[in-house]
Amino acid sequence: MSHTAHDIPAQPAEPARSGGQLLAVSDLHIGMADNRPITESLRPGSDGDWLLVAGDVGELTTDIEWALRLLSQRFAKVVWAPGNHELWTPREDPVQLRGERRYRYLVEMCRGLGVVTPEDPYPVWEGEDGPVAVAPLFLLYDYSFRAPGAATKEESLARAHATGVVCSDEYLLHPDPYPTREAWCAARVEATERRLAAHDPSVPLVLVNHYPLLREPTEVLWYPEFAQWCGTVRTADWHRRFRTAAVVYGHLHIPRTTWHDGVRHEEVSVGYPREWRRRGHPRGLLRRILPHPPAPAGSGADGVGQRESV
Repeated sequence: MSHTAHDIPAQPAEPARSGGQLLAVSDLHIGMADNRPITESLRPGSDGDWLLVAGDVGELTTDIEWALRLLSQRFAKVVWAPGNHELWTPREDPVQLRGERRYRYLVEMCRGLGVVTPEDPYPVWEGEDGPVAVAPLFLLYDYSFRAPGAATKEESLARAHATGVVCSDEYLLHPDPYPTREAWCAARVEATERRLAAHDPSVPLVLVNHYPLLREPTEVLWYPEFAQWCGTVRTADWHRRFRTAAVVYGHLHIPRTTWHDGVRHEEVSVGYPREWRRRGHPRGLLRRILPHPPAPAGSGADGVGQRESV
């Protein structure tokens, strides 16, 4: 069944506490007609609410700008971390920039809309459970989440091709001017690591990245070969090394909460219509990151889902 904007009522956040809420969403994929009304329905619960957008808004620069403009007009502050889909260079996009130049174009677009990017100072949210510094990250992946049994990137990719599970990034996400996507990832990880190390540890961080920061969340994928396009082992200890209140990510299309070393990790994706039609939105369209109750004793994974497609 197709949905229109009139079929989906406005989706306000939970009633805000004093100081507003820190809310999050990802993988809006507004290039799909049935997802655009979902984006149009997103509204804050109060004038003080912030929205963290963890990538994959869309593929076309016109769509990305439309969505971020709409959200920036509704929420007190919008913070964006790029996903792989924003970095694609589709032939139908009026902006044919590739790689780093495309990313910088999107950064300048966001700045024109008042949207915070990974290139900007970390804003400090002062609501209940604050202050926290919100750190949007742009890290990519380096094929180190290899397919089961694969010893090298080449072997891992060969297994993916043999099973027909190949991310479209291989054809649409160009690393220019870097020679490879993993070289671009290495540069981003090194620069981001230096910046996080220089951050004042007295102010906890909310880390916002499109990809999970550690491999464990990918273990529930239906297609384990897809994990190699889902992050890097180089960030596996960041939630411990840097004082972190919460980690926000998307990409897997498996909305859930997991706890690692006492730190909450929130996968906040909307996903594709065939996915949300099957499972609904049991956690709501906007996930509240803060304020949040403390971790339960012996915290483990909360809710397990499966990713249907790549």
